[in-house]
Amino acid sequence: MAQVVLASNNQHKLKEIYEILADFEFDLISMKEAGLEMDIEETGRTFEENSYIKAKEVLEVTNKIVIADDSGLEVFALNNEPGVYSARYAGLECSDEKNNKKLIKMMKTVPSDQRQARFVSVITMLFPDGRKLVARGEVLGDIGYEEKGDTGFGYDPLFIYEKDKTFAEISSEKKNEISHRSRSLMKLKELLEDEINPSI
Repeated sequence: MAQVVLASNNQHKLKEIYEILADFEFDLISMKEAGLEMDIEETGRTFEENSYIKAKEVLEVTNKIVIADDSGLEVFALNNEPGVYSARYAGLECSDEKNNKKLIKMMKTVPSDQRQARFVSVITMLFPDGRKLVARGEVLGDIGYEEKGDTGFGYDPLFIYEKDKTFAEISSEKKNEISHRSRSLMKLKELLEDEINPSI
């Protein structure tokens, strides 16, 4: 069974990726489980660039198959901010609460018909032999005027997906079915199937 390193220690991501890729003979482990204690500087200007940077650095150290995810929120009225800075929108020492408060402030005067946004997830899978698979997933929604719900994390309480419900007001099962990461993972699964069983 091939060992695959997830360029993260996020147990939520680890579980989600493991479940989606369960059909493949992979032993998915976190960076910690791989014995890695390293901070990867995300210097890219796009999700694709940051995802590749993380995967490449872990591959160079481990020489194992690596999966890296970079994701965030793009708000159209804010020129796609916070984008790649989603996790640190309110500064380096920020939190989900501070990030959401800043977003509410930035969107204070934006009318209801101009509050569209999208969650984006880009996953890069690198192999020691040089092969690279890249999958992108998106989900569209709107930014609310206040936080609602308590089942999500990050910007979920502000991201309205359907029927005026935010990502933090729907079940985790439902969210995992339609989330940006779920969509990028399903595309990765399709790419892997083509890689393993190429069409003639």
